[in-house]
Amino acid sequence: MLSGVLRIDDAERRARLARRHRLAPGERAQDVVEAADSLVCLHATDPATIALSAWARVDGFEPPELERALYAERSLVKHLAMRRTLFVFPRATLSAAQAGASERVAGRERRRLIRDVEQAGLRRDGERWLTEACAQVLELLSDGREATAAELRSGLPALEGSITYGEGKSWGGQAPIGPRVLTVLSAEGRIVRASNEGRWTVSRPRWAATSAWLGEEIAPLSEADGVAQLVARWLRAFGPGTEADLKWWLGSTLTAVRRALADLGAVAVELDGRTGWLLPDDLEPTAPVAPWAALLPPLDPTTMGWTERDWYLGPYKAQLFDTAGNAGPTMWWDGRIVGGWRQTEDGAVVLQPLEDAGTDARRALEREAERLTDWFGGTRVLPRFPSPLSQARG
Repeated sequence: MLSGVLRIDDAERRARLARRHRLAPGERAQDVVEAADSLVCLHATDPATIALSAWARVDGFEPPELERALYAERSLVKHLAMRRTLFVFPRATLSAAQAGASERVAGRERRRLIRDVEQAGLRRDGERWLTEACAQVLELLSDGREATAAELRSGLPALEGSITYGEGKSWGGQAPIGPRVLTVLSAEGRIVRASNEGRWTVSRPRWAATSAWLGEEIAPLSEADGVAQLVARWLRAFGPGTEADLKWWLGSTLTAVRRALADLGAVAVELDGRTGWLLPDDLEPTAPVAPWAALLPPLDPTTMGWTERDWYLGPYKAQLFDTAGNAGPTMWWDGRIVGGWRQTEDGAVVLQPLEDAGTDARRALEREAERLTDWFGGTRVLPRFPSPLSQARG
């Protein structure tokens, strides 16, 4: 035990998770924007995850509420940020996300694309080409127009061309460079995924200039301020956590994390022999929470919120995460993962327990499965990153 340091046990961490992640009854969010804000942001790599994460936290949630927030009110925005991952951010968090995470991603993507087009012989001066290609995209979208990636490629010659990858390999092929230009521009905060041509289960975005879609540019912050704001929001939602948790979640460096912790005056606490961190005004214990059940989707922010996960994941990483570290559907009881779930071909939700959590847990989780089956209404969602367990049958 670390001498003279406040000790935070697993029961306290699970109570915080239940309340702050809006998973326990009586702690639900009022709407999808509040749910996203409670978790800093929602994962959006798998489009269905956004709606299913909201369903788990907002009583009575239906997909039109999400579509209204994203496309009408624009109070939520899809944005490429931490770890080159697509998230849905509350609009008020965009500045911190841009400065604290997206700019880092943008720089890396820009350098990689310039290098790749030069090495492939597509362009002699990759930097000049990319500057011109970006300018053409922004010019085409400057009047408030929206366009799909295909429409942009067909209208802008600078986006033409493909790079061969895995030459001679069974998994090799051709990768068009046009979408990578859009990735750079989106990470730079200059264009945004606007309206969607598909249902809530698919992603077919139309692109727009950020200033046109939001009515303003993303307000600039320094990188240090952006990182500090993100770290503060993460500690409020996920704390206590370790430096390793924060470094992984941010996709940043230990240096940046430690600077932010110092700037925030974060307080060191003990987490089962390791050092964790909390905000200085967040040291009081959390009131106990009655046992609760939840079914969370692949890549849910709670499942993916930490990299040191033993206190809630236990021994089930191999069954519930793929080899790239993507979480599949998970089944929770009282702050721990106790299994997974999948859908049958007719859309029914089937529980896949990995342990016997007791009669109360089984009944509560069966009720959640029935509730989610009714909500799907026959719609079947195929996870983009299925876990080994979710692919199992029987």
